[in-house]
Amino acid sequence: MNNQQNKEIALWLSSCAVLIYGMVIIGGLTRLTDSGLSMVDWRPVLGWLPPMNLAEWEAVFARYQHSPQFKIVNHAMDLSGFKSIFWLEYIHRLLGRIIGVVFLLPLLYFIIRKKIHGRLAFGLSGIFVLGAIQGVIGWIMVQSGLVDTPQVSPYRLTLHLGFAVMIYAIILWLALTAFNAPVGTHDSCKKWTIPTILLGMLIFVTILSGGLVAGLDAGLIFNTFPLMDGRWIPAEYMDYQPVHRAFFEHIPTVQWDHRVLALSVFSGVVLLWNALRRHIPQGTTQTIAHGLLFMAMVQVGLGIATLLLAVPIPLASMHQGGALLLFTLNLVLVHRLVHRRV
Repeated sequence: MNNQQNKEIALWLSSCAVLIYGMVIIGGLTRLTDSGLSMVDWRPVLGWLPPMNLAEWEAVFARYQHSPQFKIVNHAMDLSGFKSIFWLEYIHRLLGRIIGVVFLLPLLYFIIRKKIHGRLAFGLSGIFVLGAIQGVIGWIMVQSGLVDTPQVSPYRLTLHLGFAVMIYAIILWLALTAFNAPVGTHDSCKKWTIPTILLGMLIFVTILSGGLVAGLDAGLIFNTFPLMDGRWIPAEYMDYQPVHRAFFEHIPTVQWDHRVLALSVFSGVVLLWNALRRHIPQGTTQTIAHGLLFMAMVQVGLGIATLLLAVPIPLASMHQGGALLLFTLNLVLVHRLVHRRV
């Protein structure tokens, strides 16, 4: 594969990664605005177009009126109010379809032109299958809020978020590899590869923890920092049966765990930044480490502000986007260290 082909593939994969990043942000907004349950059916192939006239809007609204969200929460909502929540979920689903097309059509073109073949073609085809599975997970998540209560399952929401981040990471890694041809190695990078990978895993777990916080609306209580109800550890911590499910279902426990994970990430970033600053020659890798430290500080600030202000939508959305950006910078740093670039 020549450099021109590498560049084409890298630009294609990078575009997909950017779209997935946007998808995660919009998905978070649908959760924050309670828009995700506005579309009570799923038509993955035929559902490209929104309602086009008044009759179609009234039919869609009538279906929504049978949902628990309308009956319990939005029973006074009129058609105009329904449109305000419908459009965000529609855009979210439309972007998912667009990502599928933007990924699949170039993939077929590259395979047909033999620019991609063998294991890479098989792996990229597998990513498309993962994307289809992600769509199914999204609908299963929505279904959980259409049965008895207008609340999606925190487990399914977290799975949906985690799957999105996983697909994003794979595509971004492949894009970085296509952009960067192998060069000389630097042994100074080798020793810090594993710690950086472990930090990335910790960031990923913290993102999943944030999914549980969002699914349980756990950010709407204990709106103080650093104490929770005047204590370092809330009195209610782990006060849940069965105990092992407290980590996933008990709101005080879930919020405290997310705080600890977030501060652990910040501490890990500071330690890694200091180590790379001292042991890696100056260059792009150090610059990325500086960016990682800066983003970690911003992310902690966004998290605290979101909590203290009881989860305003703009701040909460920025916090979610900041988490994925922090994960992205760490992934880029891992890629450089694995390939021993400074």
